[in-house]
Amino acid sequence: MEPYRMKRASLNPEDALLANRHVGQVYDPVIMAYRPQKTPLPFTASVSWDSADFYAAPRPESKRSSTSSYASFGSTFTTSSTTQTNATSLGSRRSSFTTVQQRSRSTQPPPPVFKRLPPEIYACILRQLRSIHTGAYLQSCATCYLRDLYNLALVSRAWDRAVRIQLYDRIHLVGPDSASQLKKCKMKAGVRLKLLRRTLRGRRVLANYVHEIKVPNLQTEAGVFSNETIAMVASVVMACPNLEKLIGFHPTYNHTFDRLTYALSTRKNLKQHVWIIGQNNEITARSQIQFSPGLMDTEQAASFIQSHDSWSSLTTLFLHSQTNAVLEHDIFISIFERLPSLLHLAISSFDVDDFNDDTLQYLPPLQSLRLESLPGITSTGLSGFASSPSALSLRSLSLISLSLSSLQLISKLLANLTSLTRFTLSQEPSPTLPPGSFMVFQPLLASATLNYLHWDIRSPLASTATDHLASSIRAHGFPALRTLRAPTDPYGTLQVLCKPRPQIALPSDKYNSTVTALKKANPALYARTLHAARHAGQERIDHARGTVLFKIVVDEGGYVSQIYDLPGFMGTIGSRIDYVLRPDVAGSEDALCGWGDLLKGEEGRGGDGKQERELEGCTGLWNASHPAGKKWWWHGERVRWREMELERFF
Repeated sequence: MEPYRMKRASLNPEDALLANRHVGQVYDPVIMAYRPQKTPLPFTASVSWDSADFYAAPRPESKRSSTSSYASFGSTFTTSSTTQTNATSLGSRRSSFTTVQQRSRSTQPPPPVFKRLPPEIYACILRQLRSIHTGAYLQSCATCYLRDLYNLALVSRAWDRAVRIQLYDRIHLVGPDSASQLKKCKMKAGVRLKLLRRTLRGRRVLANYVHEIKVPNLQTEAGVFSNETIAMVASVVMACPNLEKLIGFHPTYNHTFDRLTYALSTRKNLKQHVWIIGQNNEITARSQIQFSPGLMDTEQAASFIQSHDSWSSLTTLFLHSQTNAVLEHDIFISIFERLPSLLHLAISSFDVDDFNDDTLQYLPPLQSLRLESLPGITSTGLSGFASSPSALSLRSLSLISLSLSSLQLISKLLANLTSLTRFTLSQEPSPTLPPGSFMVFQPLLASATLNYLHWDIRSPLASTATDHLASSIRAHGFPALRTLRAPTDPYGTLQVLCKPRPQIALPSDKYNSTVTALKKANPALYARTLHAARHAGQERIDHARGTVLFKIVVDEGGYVSQIYDLPGFMGTIGSRIDYVLRPDVAGSEDALCGWGDLLKGEEGRGGDGKQERELEGCTGLWNASHPAGKKWWWHGERVRWREMELERFF
């Protein structure tokens, strides 16, 4: 007998009829898939048919191949006892078997729901999971988030495909390496970077997923990065062809070749970069005998400029001079010409010869601009920039420590920048009007689009500029203004124009030992902190609440039965402006985020100024109620790191 017929002869349809039972296919909800399972039966049949389906009316013989196979199967079964078969009963059996096979296929259960979901649903679920673990006010950390992603990838292949992208899209290495890993790899630091590099080099598909890398703090005791660390990070960058961001790792560039600078210069999809320019001994020696330009030699200038040639997708650029480092005027212009997608620019602490009013005129059209501690920028240069076409696209402008003296310049900036929504002015001297300006028409300062205003004039004579701003707000010069932050508002001139608030002080202000010590050691420096501003604002609120605004007298038949005193308040009823005194970086006492915050990150900072967890790491204890016990939720202690987004600087 043929092997195929021998195999088919082992299936006895009459056994299924006598048994009148199903060999079930059990649905397992844990693994979300149908798997056939054998149940113990007193017969040898390995498949089952429903008796009602077996005796269904025969269908037309449209598929002869199927009918013939069942005919041979039936004839094989009956030849052991009978040499002839009735043609009528055989034809009925053939059609019945065909009907049984087709109906058994049609009753297969649908595929699991997760196999039918579009990729966008997976991405939405994973984004929510990320926000649960990495939110600003939560106790979880990046390690807990990665642990959950790993376990989610074990559910099914569909989840594995979705989670794999999230696992490698943003790689955040937070906190120090574990002692066991250091001992196993016989290294002092950088074990996780080495393991990551090995994975990315060995699996190019995973390396293509990487768009963002956060490198752990590997600084030496002197606060610098060793050459070995920079080389290790550079090798990881070279393994990621689609890298867009390298955060938490900003070594100083001193116009000498290093592997990290070269590696980043080859990443064509890079979206943001931070330059910390340091001193160079050769340039410092030349500066003693000659003036700029010409302090940088041809090789140094060409090397720095060529680093930007492949950054056609760069949107955010930070340039900061450390200890009077040099980056000449012509180099700034060459950089701007090579960055066609640049939208956000921050420049800080460069000398008069490096960045000045002339350099300002070569700025490309931007959306955000931050100029900080630039003595070469004057009111004349900013006035010319406000009239240039490239300034019309600005949505955010921050002028910090520029010592601007003209209030008319600020008025021109607000009037000409028709797309401006955020404006920051922070400096020591107070801008004033020209001498002889006795008649001023209000509003002197006006903007139809401004939504956010930070106004911080720290000079004791700042009342004049602040009074003009208050008069402009009263004259409806800022119809779109919704948020006002004024750390230096000694008389509440601006606070009284905003919405009334019952409380402006934070609960943690009472127990802030750092600020209390600063108040005793340096009262003048303490007066410039947000803690002092909130304390003064709360005192004004309490004083207004202690006064009687008006009384309600209840007269019944000529007799006074009740008198109600309604307390006063600090603010203006109907105002749409919120008076806020919160910092850009949670836990800081400086209103504006600075370069120190960028280099430090937000490790261990709590929300709303809370610092009780500043030195406390995460070990997964928040999930200790998990029924799997400590082996499930515990991990090596990691700092609760929060990303310092560069958008906060604008």
